[in-house]
Amino acid sequence: MTELDFGCTGVRADPYAAGPTLVFRLRITAPGGERVHALALRCQLRIEPAQRGYGDAEARGLGDLFGERERWGSTLQPMQFAQVSLMVPGFTGETEVDLPVPCTYDTDVASAKYFEALEDGEAPLLLLFSGTAFVGPGGFQVQPVPWDKEAVCRMPVAVWREAIDAHFPGCGWIRLPRTALESLRSFRSAHALPSWEATVEALLAGAAAPAGGAR
Repeated sequence: MTELDFGCTGVRADPYAAGPTLVFRLRITAPGGERVHALALRCQLRIEPAQRGYGDAEARGLGDLFGERERWGSTLQPMQFAQVSLMVPGFTGETEVDLPVPCTYDTDVASAKYFEALEDGEAPLLLLFSGTAFVGPGGFQVQPVPWDKEAVCRMPVAVWREAIDAHFPGCGWIRLPRTALESLRSFRSAHALPSWEATVEALLAGAAAPAGGAR
């Protein structure tokens, strides 16, 4: 059985993708220079939050995910980031390929909330591999990629921010029920406001005004 080995040599933001996307560079090695005709690869990316330290401001931002710092001994558990598939072309011995991973900027999603809370440094990731390898010097032999194949990646926080800012510079995200959105649309239309930002600012200004004109 061909024992493939996997490594992650780097990660970058894709400035040309339709949405925020990270590109992980994978190195795949077949021992003894064996021929791999093709590789149908699945990759689960997992955040390993216990593998780094956190400042006080970061700890406050992570409170929704892990609770108070005193509880982190039991709450700082791995979390799912993404799961993607990739068809790797044939190679002999070793190859490097790009693994595109779309990202969400929805901070109601745990992974995005985690990355958003980090001020700098690196985010510890673990890439877990599975799939099917088509190998053999004279024909196809179908072999599974064992579930214990994995690779570590220390992703710079700046790379994630670059991917998000390429599409949503200086912006955040709030999820609202449809009824609340309809109310916002009605308010915006009634007051001829030019943008959602102006709509929210008008509502905030109205909420901050003293009731009844009192000073």
